[in-house]
Order: sequence, then C-alpha cells, then structure tokens
Amino acid sequence: MKPKSCDPKSCETCPGKEKMSKEETVQCKMARIKNKLIVMSGKGGVGKSSVATYLSLVLARKGYTVGLLDIDLHGPSIPKMLGLHGVMNVTAEQQILPHQYRPNLKVVSIESMLEDTDSAVIWRGPLKHGVITQFLSDCQWGELDFLVVDCPPGTGDEPLSIAKLIPEARAIIVTTPQEVALADVRKSINFCRKVDLEIAGLVENMSGLYCPHCQQFIPIFRTGGGKRTADRMKVFYLGELPFDPAVVEGGDEGKPVFEDESDTAFKKAVESFADRVLERLQKPGDDETAAKETIH
Repeated sequence: MKPKSCDPKSCETCPGKEKMSKEETVQCKMARIKNKLIVMSGKGGVGKSSVATYLSLVLARKGYTVGLLDIDLHGPSIPKMLGLHGVMNVTAEQQILPHQYRPNLKVVSIESMLEDTDSAVIWRGPLKHGVITQFLSDCQWGELDFLVVDCPPGTGDEPLSIAKLIPEARAIIVTTPQEVALADVRKSINFCRKVDLEIAGLVENMSGLYCPHCQQFIPIFRTGGGKRTADRMKVFYLGELPFDPAVVEGGDEGKPVFEDESDTAFKKAVESFADRVLERLQKPGDDETAAKETIH
C-alpha cells in the first residue's frame, strides 16, 4: 500500500518514499503510467523485440509519451536495434535515467547497465526478479501514456515477475504462422490466464513477404495461423506484419525503417497494428468478448 501522503505525480519527492518497499515504489511509479503493455512470445525467433520496438516508435510518432523497457536479461537487443550506445546515467538519488531516444520515447535495457555488452548474464530467478523490480522502481520514467515491456521468450521468471509487479498490465503475444510457433503461443496464452494477466491480443509476425519488384505476396512461412489460433483460443486478433528484409538490415545498423519517409507494406501494417492496439485498449473486456470484436 502507498502511504497516504504519496503523490503519484511526484514519486521522487514523495515524503513517504524512504519507508516504502521496492514493490510499493513500483506501484507508486506505475500509477503515473496510463497503459502498460507486455510483449511476449512462446518461443524465440518470432520477432518479439522488433514488434515491441516498432509499436513503441509508432505510438511515439502519434504523439504519445512512451517508455520501452527491455527485460530480456540474457539476450537484450533493443539498444542495438535503436542504435543506442553507452551506459545509462544515475542521479545522486540513485535514480536511473533512461536513454532519451526521442523527446517522447525513453528506453531502458539491461545491456545499457553493463560495461561489457558481450558479458554473459548468469542469474537465477530471485536475482532476475530483483533486477526487474529495480528497473521499475528506480527508473525516472515520469508520466507516460504507455510503457511497453519486451519480455524474453517463454513463460519463465521475467514475465512472471512483470505479471506480479504490474498486475494491471496487458499482454501482446507475438507468433509466426508455422505450427511449431503456434503450439508455443498457446502456452503463452494459458500462462496469461493462469496468472490473471489480461491479453490485449495476438499479432502474427513475418506473415509473408511482398516482393520488392512486383509486389506479389509470398507466404514464406504459410499465413493465417495466428488468426486461426486467436479464434480457437478466444483471443483478440491484432493483425499481421509482413516480413521485410529492410527491418532486419535496419535492426543490425541501429536505424529503424520508420526513420525514413519511404512507404512500405511493413510500415502500413505496423500503423494498422498500433491502431488496433489503441482500439483494443479503449474496449477492455474478457477474452471471449474480445474475440467476437476481432477486426478482420
């Protein structure tokens, strides 16, 4: 419980701050953030970090204030994708200052806390929980419209910690069309339901390729599996994102494709995906209701 004197608009100067536990401080700071989204997947390699990054970029382009938190403690990739370098600064009060990617987009990652980015992070569950709690409690996020959390794949310590620390968060589950990915994503859906984590929806990534020469659609990993899984599991369907080699190249170079003015199928799909997320957040409800409201 927060102290009666706690003002959620000024956590850093709260008179009851010193008496609060880390978990209570998290609740105080999360009260200043309107929407919390957890981007997760049942398996690796489905482009979860790309989805989290581009969702954050589009929301920021729309004028929202956004925080992007990378809690993939063993394989953080968001700093590289955004071209961020160096460690984050810490104030005299031991508050972590996020990287300011844009005036309205802040980024925090475990990689930015390491002097040697090639170091192997070998941590057990309790230590992971402590680091995630510190990220949430000791970061000067300020007031945000959105906090987008990039979780590692699977249903382990990291997503469980976030579900406990931010029970009001909503999950965006990422899959690819092939059956091996869909089998794992069903586990993620069941994980969310077991820990009472509301599911904002399911998005199918790498859903085919538009030929750069003739613009013909090529279903390289099949297509439609995400929609069928959403229907079967009664989860809101947020749409498809096509595979785009420029996204891979941009991620390697730290130059996201939204930094230029070109018009591509991927950009249009991400804009549509973000719009569906916004619409979904305006219509909260249980999964069964959400599935009936799925946008085709």
